[in-house]
Order: sequence, then structure tokens, then C-alpha cells
Amino acid sequence: MNVNIGALRYDGDKESGPLSVTMPRRTKAEAEATREALLDAAEEVFFDKGVARASLEQIARHAGMTRGAIYWHFKDKADLFHALLNRVRLPFEELLDEVRETSGIDSPLETLRLACHNSLVRIERPRDRRTHAILLHRCEFFSDINPLEMQNRLVRECQKSMYKQLRHAHDLGLLAPGLAPETATRLLQSMLSGLVHDWLRDPASFPLRDEGGALIDTLFGLISWNA
Repeated sequence: MNVNIGALRYDGDKESGPLSVTMPRRTKAEAEATREALLDAAEEVFFDKGVARASLEQIARHAGMTRGAIYWHFKDKADLFHALLNRVRLPFEELLDEVRETSGIDSPLETLRLACHNSLVRIERPRDRRTHAILLHRCEFFSDINPLEMQNRLVRECQKSMYKQLRHAHDLGLLAPGLAPETATRLLQSMLSGLVHDWLRDPASFPLRDEGGALIDTLFGLISWNA
């Protein structure tokens, strides 16, 4: 039985798997706007209820659409969740590139320090804050969603970029004597992770950009060698 609901038509007799959705011809801009609206709704519902307890029906209703609209853009809830993360994800290497392009700084330590500051500024933005809070504090193991593996992958990517900078600083004699770049990388990664975890758990507890920035500067003062 083909049922028409608004702009969507789906096969109401399907008993398993995603709904079979037929969409009318739409412009690329309209399709992208619909996709963004669904992601906005998912962000709010996941943040409120947690990923495992949120249903696609709740997300569709929150967006003012049908569940079929979700299946037109996303395979399942896991696919929707991954798209939500990718919307705010910016590899640390790109933060480093931004600093290089806008400041013209050559020092690997100063480039890394400014990139760390910029990462805190980004996380303070509402969309980034909610999405990272979902991943860290409101996401349980569910179906194809493994939050621990996602977090570990992000940490590994970040550490790789940090180590590259700190290795370069070490080769230039810019790290404190006796400090290995591996140790400096672990120090920096641990501090940033702790800052973000604590702040996302209770954003009112301290100003991330100010106090976090001061801690970043203090750490870089400790690991740098000024002969």
C-alpha cells in the first residue's frame, strides 16, 4: 500500500528494514536544507535523551517531518549519528594549517600553542559543544555505534598531529632538555582531554577559553627551551 504523507511517499506494507521512500524532484539546496534540519533535530534529541534511547520517530517528529525523510538521507541511526559528528569534526592538522595560513608563524611550538587555543574556541560554539557532549557523555554502545572506539580514533589522530609538531620542535632544540617529544605529546593531549571532559560535564564550572588558555600557556612555558 503506497501512502502519501506530505512530500513523502512510502510503502506502508514493509515490515522489515528501512521504509521504501520515493521523493519528488527537489533542488539540491532543498535537499541539503532538509538534511541539515534533520541533523539539527538529531543533535537536540540525542543531547536530551541520549543516543541509545532516542528513536528515529522522535527525531523526525522534532524536525516536523516523517521517518521516511530520515531514511531518504541516512541509512539508519548510526549513519545519522556519524553524520552529526562529521558536521563539527575538524582534524587537528587543519587547525594547525589555519594558524600557519593566518599568522605566518614558522615556530612549530607557537603554531601548536595557537592551534590548541583555537580548538577551545571551537568547542565553546553551541553546535560543537552539544555534539562533543553527546559523544563523551550521552552516547552508549548501540548497534554500530561504539563511542569508545570513536573517541580513541579522534585521540590518535590528534596525537599524531601533535607529535609531528613536537618532533620538529625537538629537532630544532626548542623542547626543554631531556623532554622527549613522545612525553610532551602525552602531556599536552592529556591536559586538553581533561579540560574538555570536565568542561563539557559542567560548562558553568569554569570559563574554558580563559582558564584553559592559561593552562595551555603554562604547559608550553614548561616544555619550551629558551636558551
